[in-house]
Amino acid sequence: MAEDMCKLTVGTYTMHFSGYQPESTQQKQFCEDIPATGHTIVVLDYIEQELRTLPAEVRIIKDTGSEDNIEAITVFHLPAKVYANGSIDFNHTFEQPGKFVGIVTVGEKGEHISKFPFSVGEPKVFSKFLNIYMIPVAAVLIVGGIVFFMRDRGKPSQIAAS
Repeated sequence: MAEDMCKLTVGTYTMHFSGYQPESTQQKQFCEDIPATGHTIVVLDYIEQELRTLPAEVRIIKDTGSEDNIEAITVFHLPAKVYANGSIDFNHTFEQPGKFVGIVTVGEKGEHISKFPFSVGEPKVFSKFLNIYMIPVAAVLIVGGIVFFMRDRGKPSQIAAS
């Protein structure tokens, strides 16, 4: 459990997060960013038994940098209730790519909260970096290679006398 990358910490409790997009990635599971827009299934499995007696609420909001008007930026809301079976699952269709924040609240007074940012349908930062900088970097490498190999062509060759 210590190495579980799909672990969600909600206050003093932990849940295992799994996401699926049956239409686009078939059976492939994800637990960070959502690879594409469209129908998405999310499952939160409780690790501790005590969670089965506490109400839990799930909300997904657009990442605007502010939660002042949370209702206006909410794209999905699962009201608080007790999940005695130890698992919360829901479906949501993400229509547009973008940045979002998941909020899981647990407890009678909502005292345990987890907020986790994620993106939908956006390339990873590394691949975005490659796409933006690959052409200029390749051009510089090609020009540098040409200059390096052509630098000796214009000079007369010197033959050492024996």
